[in-house]
Amino acid sequence: MIDVLLADDHPVVREGLCAMLESADGVRVVGQAGSGEEAVLAAARLRPDIVLLDLRMGEMDGVTATGHILRESRRTKVVIVTTYEDDADILRAVEAGAAGYLLKGSSRDDLVRAVKAAARGETVLTPSLAPKLFRARVVDPPMLSEREREVLRLVSQGLTNADIGRRLFISEATVKTHLLRSFKKLAVSDRTAAVIKAMERGLLS
Repeated sequence: MIDVLLADDHPVVREGLCAMLESADGVRVVGQAGSGEEAVLAAARLRPDIVLLDLRMGEMDGVTATGHILRESRRTKVVIVTTYEDDADILRAVEAGAAGYLLKGSSRDDLVRAVKAAARGETVLTPSLAPKLFRARVVDPPMLSEREREVLRLVSQGLTNADIGRRLFISEATVKTHLLRSFKKLAVSDRTAAVIKAMERGLLS
């Protein structure tokens, strides 16, 4: 039996996914979560085989939640299920360790096959997204400026924007500008994800 945790901030979507999966042989939905934070906590508690995770859910997005879930349990597989098809989003999810990336328009059969394939340790990807992932992988990641890296190093130390501004003798608005540019270059949406991605790429060493 494959235990599945569903995480999406729309209850109707969760119920739809639940109905599709529970009618499949060998699959059992063991829990639901309405946010990235709830998904991380539920995954730690339930230890599911698979987490079906929405990409964008409030403060903690699906990519950040994926990192937390996989650090807590190596046996759990995460499959992103979303409406977004952006190249950078797909690459972020795969780089975070997601076992797959599916669109919400996928059929019940595709969804069940994806869950079972991920449980076997295979990578699953909606066929139309494969070229996007290839394009995203072959493009060299943009480099951060020295100031952008400096700001992210201070973020990693727990400093606020105001603290960073005082440390670097620049305005808080300028700090925010550097962060937003970093987010765009790294294809992330928050400070924590930016620091993690920059560290993974060796940009803060």
